[in-house]
Amino acid sequence: MTDAAYLLVHGDREYLLSPGEEFGTDLGVIEVPADVEAGDTVETHLGTVFEVRELRGPDLFDHLERTGAPMMPRDVGLVMGHTGVSAGDRVLDAGTGSGILSVYLGRAGAAVTTYEIDADFADVARRNTETAGVAERVDVRTGDVVDELDDLAAGEPFDVLTLDTGDAPDAVARAPDLLVSGGFLAAYSPFVEGTREIVTAARDAGLVGIEAIETIQREMDFSDRGSRPSTAGVGHTGYLVFARAP
Repeated sequence: MTDAAYLLVHGDREYLLSPGEEFGTDLGVIEVPADVEAGDTVETHLGTVFEVRELRGPDLFDHLERTGAPMMPRDVGLVMGHTGVSAGDRVLDAGTGSGILSVYLGRAGAAVTTYEIDADFADVARRNTETAGVAERVDVRTGDVVDELDDLAAGEPFDVLTLDTGDAPDAVARAPDLLVSGGFLAAYSPFVEGTREIVTAARDAGLVGIEAIETIQREMDFSDRGSRPSTAGVGHTGYLVFARAP
């Protein structure tokens, strides 16, 4: 898909499709008109009616192409809440992966420059930014951000720095050169050891307001017997470090 997509919904069926696309299902062949808009309905050749909806953030998380384990919505929400990223901000991101975080940031109106070492992953992320309609605001670059820090530091400073890479401490060490005064850092790590290294690098770099948190969430079960946290699934995803340039 090369154009911004829509969500086509019938009951519990959902398909992410672009204008002009044709897709076969057991409910019939869906032909999406080139001029389709949110609020329209599209009927399959068997007469099944699908509602056309604008994509929302959770829809993108559920339906975008994936290259591995993406950042979870709970983590994305914490990043956006703790940094206050908004329209007009310039964001430097590394560890693009599928581009889930970059897409959320782009939909908030930020201009995102994001680096991904794996060329195949970067290609997937580019397709995802197109599907999400934010390709003009999200610049996906193939490479290691650490190799580009000198050039990036010499340019216009960023408002927010987001990291999800094994070499995040190396980028954190240069955060004061990359961020505007008062700009925010948000770094994700799945491991305690990596989190400690990020915190140490932030302290050594003179960043302020350093905070490290575990992201954990429990679903609730409600039944006739009573209410309690669900025993299914794992609530832990990882750790986030937040800090601010002095």
